[in-house]
Amino acid sequence: MNNRAPEIQLPPYARLTCILLSLVIIVYGLYVLQSTLVPLIFAVLFAAILYPLCRRLEHWGIPRIGAITICILFAIGALYGLIYLVSIQIGNFTEEAPRLLKRGNQILNQLQRYTNNHLHIDPQRIVTEGRKYLTSLLSNAGTILTSTLLATTNTLSTIALLPLFIFFFLLYRDFFKSFFYKTVGHTRRTKVDTVFSQIYNVVKDYLVGLVLVIGVVGVLNTVGLLILGVEYAVFFGFFGAFMILIPYVGIAIGSVLPALFALGTHPNPLVALGVVGIFLFVQILEGNFITPYIVGSKVSINPLAAVIVLILWGQLWGLPGLILALPLTAILKVIFDSIDELKPYGFLLGEAEKPRPPIRNIQELTEQLPERVRRIGQAKVKK
Repeated sequence: MNNRAPEIQLPPYARLTCILLSLVIIVYGLYVLQSTLVPLIFAVLFAAILYPLCRRLEHWGIPRIGAITICILFAIGALYGLIYLVSIQIGNFTEEAPRLLKRGNQILNQLQRYTNNHLHIDPQRIVTEGRKYLTSLLSNAGTILTSTLLATTNTLSTIALLPLFIFFFLLYRDFFKSFFYKTVGHTRRTKVDTVFSQIYNVVKDYLVGLVLVIGVVGVLNTVGLLILGVEYAVFFGFFGAFMILIPYVGIAIGSVLPALFALGTHPNPLVALGVVGIFLFVQILEGNFITPYIVGSKVSINPLAAVIVLILWGQLWGLPGLILALPLTAILKVIFDSIDELKPYGFLLGEAEKPRPPIRNIQELTEQLPERVRRIGQAKVKK
């Protein structure tokens, strides 16, 4: 006797309403729980980076807790070394402060003379407007300082929790896998393992490829700045490269600081324009050649879907959403591709297939038939 409850068949409009309500609830939950979910997701990504090293240490006979501790200490040491190098560069900028202030005053005086002679704007009016905005800024300084301190405190507390999250994710990785086995009890474990393996490979390939892209772009930016004779070329070059974490517009944003520095230290303003031009040229190379070649098709998301998800995740979580947009979408695509009902959405996120040429006669059909059979066989093997 079958005691299974009968399935309730809803009309199409009712199913659509349920789907839309579910999406609204999920998006609202993601927005409300941002302060909790963002560090957890970053911790998962960092755990994926440290997992190969942790597994190698365990293979050498080191207990899991000891291996995880060594991995986290290694990561903290590398991060501290990077921060130390950056702090040295920032400390050197203080020596340039008098020259930058002098050059800034010269540029302001030239701007005032230009507006007075060509645009017929009274310099006194500019000074009055500047004083008005300065007064408004000072009156709101307390509020700005308080909000900045709160944001900094929240950020520091989140960063302090990251090692703890990473430790537990690596420690209980088998426990979490067992949880998913129990959650999808009707599905074979081999399929769950395959999905987890695909997700791990996507995340690993994306992160490793991202590091390589940052290195290549940093070298290109540095070489361009050295040709222009801009000081601190290495720092500015790799600063712009790290801005790749903000896809599509990161390098352009990273060009602002070196361009302003070049404008303040070089008498020729064309040098600053050259800095912007070099960074934009490197961004074109990065978007069209470097990233596709290094990262390849591991994160196979079509450009239209990538732009849309960047906008959506950016509106939802701000800067962290922009950084996490592509890896999260790639993970969702893997999940969609593994569930029959969601495969159309995975197809929509993926790269568009090239249209097949039309068959004009029987001879062409005979020539194309072996290739089509081979593709069908490969598709079945992947499934």
